[in-house]
Amino acid sequence: MLFHSTLRKELARTFGATLIVLVTIVMTMTLIRTLSQATRGSVNPQEVLMVMGYTVLGYLPPILTLSLFIAIVGTLSRMYRDSEMVIWFSAGRGLSSFLSPLLRFAWPVLLVVGLLALVVWPWANSQTQELKDRYGKRGDLERVAPGQFQESASGKRVFFLDKDSPDNKSGKNIFISTNERGKETVTSARSGRIVTIGDDQFLLLANGQRLESSSNAQLKVSEFEEYLNRISQNDVAAVGTLPAKTRSTFALVMDPTNLHLGELAWRLGLALAAFNFIVIAITVSSVNPRAGRSGHLVFALFAFVIYYNLLNMGQSWITSGRASFSAFMFGLHGTVAVVGLFWLAKQHNGWSMRDLIGRRRASAA
Repeated sequence: MLFHSTLRKELARTFGATLIVLVTIVMTMTLIRTLSQATRGSVNPQEVLMVMGYTVLGYLPPILTLSLFIAIVGTLSRMYRDSEMVIWFSAGRGLSSFLSPLLRFAWPVLLVVGLLALVVWPWANSQTQELKDRYGKRGDLERVAPGQFQESASGKRVFFLDKDSPDNKSGKNIFISTNERGKETVTSARSGRIVTIGDDQFLLLANGQRLESSSNAQLKVSEFEEYLNRISQNDVAAVGTLPAKTRSTFALVMDPTNLHLGELAWRLGLALAAFNFIVIAITVSSVNPRAGRSGHLVFALFAFVIYYNLLNMGQSWITSGRASFSAFMFGLHGTVAVVGLFWLAKQHNGWSMRDLIGRRRASAA
């Protein structure tokens, strides 16, 4: 009981501190990226915090896994440096005996990672996509901002407005570029205001010029005192299929296309990787007193990065059809689990390559 309680208390402190630091870093990076998207017009500036919250929520599975991995490596490494491992080994506790208390501590984290990856991840992505689509479907008049070139929802028009009035109903130095039906039209005016005729809204331009060019190289130039230009309220192109990351896990299972299987392999891989990292953390935590203190930590983080890069590569391989779902899952996660357990048994029993070769020769003789 003393062995289990001491280990779990230190793991809890290290895990909590690491989680806070990683969440803070990810929130800062996500805020910067979301503000950049809002500047480009992809996200509503008033919904920046909501988009950032959903994004961070979707990133929680790898954050929790990395926090657990760092907590185990840091705790066991500290026990090696302070010679506590020698005491536990002398008391009959082998290295494999650490697996049981670590799993007792980590099973709630593993359960949360699985729920986040399979349920919360697609929900957070769907909410983020809904916010972006709703903002992208706003009318052309809502897109116009003073001093900025703004593209319409359909991508067929570009607007520019130098100054506007306090009521946002009129402006000066207006520029409109339109490309429709094989004709490119450039309209400029000194002033303009919004008028409503029936159920439609129009932009009434005054004292301007209209330049129209067609595909057969014909150019037509006209000047006007007043020109009425209809502004669409919801001129949006047809919305394509939803991205795979926004679909629920049940929908992916019911429609097993390559794209959906690739996304499913990513989600299941997050949960399986979290378990494998517990075994890997035990094996890479041993510290050589003659070596640097940070060498094993660098190796541990390097292993973490490689594993997650393999998850991303596997998703692209399955999506493109270069690998099957079952072969990748067993090949990556099964191989890592077998290698990790074998490495743990090697360190627990003190095996060396010379011993293994000698035993193999003796059994052959």
